[in-house]
Amino acid sequence: MADDAMKTDVQLPVATDLKKPRPKKAPELPILERRNWLIHLHYIRKDYETCKAVIKEQLHETQGMCEYAVYVQALIMRLEGKIQQSLELFQSCAILNPKSSDNLKQVARSLFLLGKHKAAIEVYNEAARLNQKDWEISHNLGVCYIYTKDFKSAEEQLNLALQLNKHDLTYMMLGKIHLLQGDTETAIDVYKSAVEFSPENTELLTTLGLLYMQVSDVYRLSGEHLAISCLKRANYLSAILAAGSMMQTHGDYDVAMNKYRVAAYSVPESPPLWNNIGMCFFGKKKYVAAISCLKRANYLSPFDWKILYNLGLVHLTMQQYASAFHFLSAAINLRPRMSELYMLLAVALTNLDDADNARRSYEQALQLDESKLLVNLNFAVFLYNQGDKKAALLQFQEMERKVNTQVDNNSNTEFDPEPEADVSSAPSPPTVDPGEPEDEDEVEETAELKEKKSKPKAAAE
Repeated sequence: MADDAMKTDVQLPVATDLKKPRPKKAPELPILERRNWLIHLHYIRKDYETCKAVIKEQLHETQGMCEYAVYVQALIMRLEGKIQQSLELFQSCAILNPKSSDNLKQVARSLFLLGKHKAAIEVYNEAARLNQKDWEISHNLGVCYIYTKDFKSAEEQLNLALQLNKHDLTYMMLGKIHLLQGDTETAIDVYKSAVEFSPENTELLTTLGLLYMQVSDVYRLSGEHLAISCLKRANYLSAILAAGSMMQTHGDYDVAMNKYRVAAYSVPESPPLWNNIGMCFFGKKKYVAAISCLKRANYLSPFDWKILYNLGLVHLTMQQYASAFHFLSAAINLRPRMSELYMLLAVALTNLDDADNARRSYEQALQLDESKLLVNLNFAVFLYNQGDKKAALLQFQEMERKVNTQVDNNSNTEFDPEPEADVSSAPSPPTVDPGEPEDEDEVEETAELKEKKSKPKAAAE
């Protein structure tokens, strides 16, 4: 009992509630920045309609003072093709934050897309004063200088961009400058450096291979780069066309057709592809199939003079002179400075019994290019058949003089070349503003991959 009494007398300590510190509230964003995260979220999801609605609310609350909302609205305007409106909005961003080089870069970009290259250069120079270590500014300045034909300044800016940060696009544009200036050897050196920096880039490998084909009759180096490019991207059309044209040059038509069959799966409506397939059939003397393929290429690209040239050549071979005249005349309208077209037209006119116009065509061919041996030979045959033996002898002697000159100069020019694939100019790379979310803003390519073109042989009338 005593023990029980003692137990009841013991008082336990009273539990006291420990007051936990209340979590602090997240800091409220200023009203100018409150919806920036939501605008960014909808923009990267490409939900542009919702994004524009949120931007409208944000600008209404801030009375148009939210820089980020105006910036994203300008980007959306540019994506929709409203370049002038986007320029005005980017200019508003530059007024709201004049110390931001990004705003000035976007103003310059919009000016560039509007074709105002000199104004874009001024704005890019102003942005460069704010940020001297931005490779994008130097790269884009170089692109603008290319359009103003100031190649020296363009080369300086692109070299500066490579010193700041190496990129494939900058190498491509630098090589393009040298190609525009006709300095193929320096362009090859630039593309070799580019391939060392980015060995996985199939476009660089293909361009380098095509340049090797252009400067040399030895196809080893070009074949290596084109083969590597085909291995890295089996359906890369430019590399397949270039590799196939090399095989056609050596008469390997079946192997070239296998290459083109691979390309046809990925690009079934490519005019250069069907042009090359048609000339493979021409090399195999399957003229009906050749015309069928060339007609398809002509349907896909009706203003390509090379396809019209080949159609005229195939019809001449099949002795369909009226059709040959039709296609060769169309090719001359598109390429009026090419002497070989006038020579083939003269052959067609001769077989259509129009000797006067045939003579004029031969004379025009000689005026355009006096170095063509076949023009002199065909003209001599034509004059002999017309009974003008004295003039025919003069043309034949002129041809002999040109042949002797080429022999003395150790020229490798073939007197009577077989039809071959001619891929003599490298494709020009697109120039996309680095870091831009809109991939469709590309600068127009100034050069394209040359499709296969057959060279004419001397045709005796």
